Amino acid sequence: MDRLGPPDTVVVTGAAGWFGRALVDRLARSGDPAAPQIVAVVRGPDEAASVRAVDPDAEIAVADVADPEAVRRVLPIGDSTVDVVHAAGVIHPRRAAEFDAVNDRGTANVVAAARRAGVRRFVHVSSNSPFGTNPSPRDTFGEHEPYHPYLGYGRSKMAAELHVLDAVEAGLDAVIVRPTWFYGPWQPARQTAFFAMVRAGRFPVFGDGGQRRSMVYVDNLVDGVLAAEQAAGATGRAYWIADAEPYRMNEIVAAVRGALTEHGLACRDAVLRLPPVVGAVAERADRAIQRLGGYQQQVHVLGELRHTIAVDIGAARRDLGYEPSVALDDGMRRSVRWCLDQGFEL
Repeated sequence: MDRLGPPDTVVVTGAAGWFGRALVDRLARSGDPAAPQIVAVVRGPDEAASVRAVDPDAEIAVADVADPEAVRRVLPIGDSTVDVVHAAGVIHPRRAAEFDAVNDRGTANVVAAARRAGVRRFVHVSSNSPFGTNPSPRDTFGEHEPYHPYLGYGRSKMAAELHVLDAVEAGLDAVIVRPTWFYGPWQPARQTAFFAMVRAGRFPVFGDGGQRRSMVYVDNLVDGVLAAEQAAGATGRAYWIADAEPYRMNEIVAAVRGALTEHGLACRDAVLRLPPVVGAVAERADRAIQRLGGYQQQVHVLGELRHTIAVDIGAARRDLGYEPSVALDDGMRRSVRWCLDQGFEL
């Protein structure tokens, strides 16, 4: 498999986010004297501090991706070899309009700046949401799936992918990676709340819990993104990045419960069992709230939980050499250990 050599610089947008910090941490710990300089794009001093806590040597560039002039300033034209990993995005905003400002127009701004700067390889971190949910628990999204976006986030991430693909047609060397629900170190408060709900026996599970979910441990996701950055023949392609196989919702809850128990945290052997109609009502409410310009995270998550979102990573294995090394049980143990090391209350 042909590989590109290391660039002089890797620019990471969204560097203070969950995935962004995991990527910066990996790059900083490579131990390779020829490792690229990391330029971490953040929105302000708080985000800069969170990145410096991961890598004190990272170069900090302050820019909001929604501001095209600011983005152009952090991607200057020069003689060095530059790769961009575009991970900036909003999943759970305060208002629905942020989806378009950050995910849609923000990506257009970063893509335009990357083309102007002549970057070597552009890796766009997308999502499963442009493709919605599987029509049945047995279905699995394949390599060439039509767009069918799920609500505002899905529409904005679909628009972002289309900006990237248009730029490829115009000459940008870009690859799209599509991670599923990821988990692991650097997780935000919403994932810690998930652990706490499982521990209390209050995590909502619809029906018999047989819905399947592709998930990806954050280190597996970093592996996939770096493979996409380095694969010489991947230009213009898009790849699902996930753990080896989808998991049933019951398996996910059991893995979290097992990890918590192994670390000495008592757990109730129960879930909040709900009929699927509750999820359908939550999804209708979510649509109504977003139509009015609002966003309510708990309602959104509850509506989506009743669905299957399962993907096939065969193309990433074939073209990128991607092979997920951490499976669910081990990944959840590492996640809980990281939370406890940070002093988080579970």
